[in-house]
Amino acid sequence: MKNRVPLVAILLVILVIQPAFAWWEEGHQLINRTAALKVPDSMPSFIRKAAERIAYLGPEPDRWRERSEFSLKNSQEPDHYIDLERVSDIPELPPGRYDFYRLLYAKRVAAKEHGDDFLPEKVGTQPYITMEIYDRLKVAFREYRRLQQQKLPTEGVEQNIALYAGWLGHYVADGSNPLHTTIHYNGWAGDNPSGYTTSKELHGDFEGRLVVRTLDQMEIASLIRAPVRLQDPWHDYIEYLRDSNKLVEKTYQLEKAGGLKDAGTPESRDFLRQRLAAGAQMLLNLWYTAWEESAKPLPPRTPPPAGGN
Repeated sequence: MKNRVPLVAILLVILVIQPAFAWWEEGHQLINRTAALKVPDSMPSFIRKAAERIAYLGPEPDRWRERSEFSLKNSQEPDHYIDLERVSDIPELPPGRYDFYRLLYAKRVAAKEHGDDFLPEKVGTQPYITMEIYDRLKVAFREYRRLQQQKLPTEGVEQNIALYAGWLGHYVADGSNPLHTTIHYNGWAGDNPSGYTTSKELHGDFEGRLVVRTLDQMEIASLIRAPVRLQDPWHDYIEYLRDSNKLVEKTYQLEKAGGLKDAGTPESRDFLRQRLAAGAQMLLNLWYTAWEESAKPLPPRTPPPAGGN
């Protein structure tokens, strides 16, 4: 048959689009559960009581990545990562998703080669989905305060808060994984003078198999400090991602030293524990900031432009 696609080509396509799942189910649940149990007394106590629900929601966005739900998978795939090397020439990323798209399309037009590397779906949109869910959580906290003040039932909004808190936890946890901030997400890409692995098993070895094999050693609660109110959540979250990106080469060095095999090494296990704790700490900080910010009165609404919606 003339139009038959070679089996090898089909397999190559499958390998290329195979998603990488940060921290797998075990790591995501650990991060969310730890953060929920560390919520301070100044925040609503039902959050601690909902720790298992929030933990269950940690891996939820990875459940949306099956090919059987194409529209869902396609629409949210880039939300799990950002290749910071592709935007390293931009000191301050714009906080608006569509401003970011315009910036990337301009870089694509200006590129002399490999322009498609700057498509939003190639670069990733990780901080944008994170801040969008953070804002949802802040709105839900505001509604909770309103209902409490009016002595009305809060059960419905409590369910929303648990949903947004758990959903937010997924992307914050993704950001603590250096391999979700880089073009080197699954094997070193491009020039490789240090001889780092190019294996397509690296991603799963670090964030999944090593986590599963050492989960009983991943006690991270003792590493979590009292939450702090972020003065600029967008800027602070971008810095968090950049800090994670600085550890990409360290991840490869650990792999090269055999730190991702079997139960790893003391150094690789400590590195893994620190990254999981970093995710739980930032998540707790964002929850706390959303709670504190929700107490602020809303500014007056700007009327829509004439003829607008």
